[in-house]
Amino acid sequence: MVGITRRHVVATGIGALAAMNGVSKSVAQMAVPKTFVLVHGAWHGGWCWRQVSDALVKQGHRVFSPTLTGLGERSHLLNKSINLTTHITDIANVIQYEDLSNVVLVGHSYGGIIISGVAERLAARISSIVFLDAFLPEDGETLLQKSSPAFVTAINTAIEKGESGIKPPPAAAFGVPEKDRAWVDSKTTAQPVGTYTEAAVFKGARDRIAKKVYVRAKGYKSVAFDANLAKAKESGKWKTLELDIGHDLMVIDPAQVTSIILEAA
Repeated sequence: MVGITRRHVVATGIGALAAMNGVSKSVAQMAVPKTFVLVHGAWHGGWCWRQVSDALVKQGHRVFSPTLTGLGERSHLLNKSINLTTHITDIANVIQYEDLSNVVLVGHSYGGIIISGVAERLAARISSIVFLDAFLPEDGETLLQKSSPAFVTAINTAIEKGESGIKPPPAAAFGVPEKDRAWVDSKTTAQPVGTYTEAAVFKGARDRIAKKVYVRAKGYKSVAFDANLAKAKESGKWKTLELDIGHDLMVIDPAQVTSIILEAA
């Protein structure tokens, strides 16, 4: 597997700073740094978390926002063999090779499939899992099955033509404010076709994680995400939130997303 290039920031220890500034040990203990792994959605990259990760780092936390193979700054690696397993391995390897534990694992949109797969491999290292307007796959499901009719047509057309990726929709489709659309449109890249056709392997590890949060962006119409919210509510084991906001939450309102993630830690 090609080595990961990822946006990686390690914050200075809170305890050390507290000692230098004469802050009491009890205060330092209340502000124990957390470790966050942020997983982007389809067509995006680690870049979309920039404001959220900067805010978390300023508060003394460790943040990893890797870009999945074939996307963003790794778009030169796009090929037909990239699938869910590739992207699950991308994130699992960050956790393993950085020796991370007590991870707050966050997935946006397509990233929900990836963090579900990571939980199957590394549940013991995950303390909290957060789904931001994201897919909650069942065992054997494919992204193709969960996509809207328009995307199903686009995916099948790409497969028939032998293409490696699906071109991104405009930022406006994600509810991004006009002031940020040019920036988002300049960063999004084709999503690997293989990620739509490989079946998810889900054996319940996600549901066994103690702290689970599902956030629904009600400003974005999605039958699949509405069903996910209902499923999370019905279980009684998830914290659920509904926001009057577009799909790209971390770009639209990074302050609120930061607050939600911190609350989940």
